[in-house]
Amino acid sequence: MSDFYDIRILSGSRTRIVLDNGKLEEIAETPFQGVAVRALAGGAWGFVTSDSINSLEDKIALAKRIARKIDRHEDLHLAAAPAGKSVRVPVKKDPKDISLEEKVAILREIEDAAKVKGVSSTQAVYSEMDLCTHYSSSEGLDLESKITRMGFMISAVAHRDGIYQTDGVGRAGVGGLELFDREDPTTLAREVGKNAVALLDAQTPKGGTYPVVLDQELAGVFVHEAVGHATEGDIILEGDSCLEGKLGQCIGSELVTVKDDPGLMLNGYYPFDDEGSQSQETVLVERGVLKSYLNSRETAARLGGVPRNARAEGTDRPVVRMSNTYIANGDWTLEEILQELRDGVYLAGSRGGQVSTGEGVFQFNAKRGYLVEGGEKTKLLRDVSLSGKILETLMHVKAVGDDLLYNSGRCGKAGQLVPVSDGSPHLLVTKATVGGAG
Repeated sequence: MSDFYDIRILSGSRTRIVLDNGKLEEIAETPFQGVAVRALAGGAWGFVTSDSINSLEDKIALAKRIARKIDRHEDLHLAAAPAGKSVRVPVKKDPKDISLEEKVAILREIEDAAKVKGVSSTQAVYSEMDLCTHYSSSEGLDLESKITRMGFMISAVAHRDGIYQTDGVGRAGVGGLELFDREDPTTLAREVGKNAVALLDAQTPKGGTYPVVLDQELAGVFVHEAVGHATEGDIILEGDSCLEGKLGQCIGSELVTVKDDPGLMLNGYYPFDDEGSQSQETVLVERGVLKSYLNSRETAARLGGVPRNARAEGTDRPVVRMSNTYIANGDWTLEEILQELRDGVYLAGSRGGQVSTGEGVFQFNAKRGYLVEGGEKTKLLRDVSLSGKILETLMHVKAVGDDLLYNSGRCGKAGQLVPVSDGSPHLLVTKATVGGAG
């Protein structure tokens, strides 16, 4: 391929407020700007970043010199990509219209709601970012996006007789202060406090293999971590995915369809990726059959597929990333799923976990669980985990709910964090390993 370069110019501001047990721990409004220049020459990439957005021609020349010094003598191709379009995302309630003091007051109301009887400590975080991204390339692309992102997080700790239990929730998305109207943070905060206190009296489950129901949050984390990462083109090319070489093969129950869609107005939204490719839905798994990988222009040239999934944090180097990844709705109600389960374990929420995409195994910690007896949730369980093999678990999905919900978060890869959402309806898995976290 002949010499190629692209330029990303970022500018905007961040606001972050942290309350810890009612004390204002952090309050900051920070403007930022920067530029990232990539050049492809001699079969290698040169990459230059700077806080200064001046002298772009000099930065392009430097990136080309870096690439030529590497001089891999490889014929590195970039797949053609659908060109993105410039976008300005509308904000219904502009956070700039209220003062920092008013933002602190909003956050204080949220934190206070979590201080139910029995809660010993709380923390609340407010975040806000305005970001303007200008993308241009030697192929003639010239795009701009303007996006506002909002978010909040609340956590609570309860303890008694040396036992500590926590709960927390975060919500984030594209747009302005309308997020706080949509998500009802004071109600969420009150539930967080109540959950932390209730877990003090919960039982620890007896480890073993059970049929389980996963709630939307835990099932969403499963699809993101265990399926989504395993379909990322660079992970495939590194030989670190259990899904390598399985395109067109059945990898799960025919009830399972998995999609990634950066066009949805959720936390993982982007109008075009960090290579200027138009955002669009990718069907990763359709009725149990692996259909696609996620790609950058470089991985798409080697693996096939359409490039639209190159993302970067700030001025870092773009890598293949998810956006809004979810299991599509089925047609079971939750009541029907619990009746089908009869006796087993219901697992709710996620405290994170570990996945090996290469070995195809996972282990997640749920926020809480419930024993299910005769199709009814009974005893509350704490310190509960879920583990298994990715492909076996996908095959064991027996029912998919009709109640898809999304959760927002940030995904870490290559030392970078980017905003994402994951989602799922309730899932019934006939066989999974449930453990108590001691």
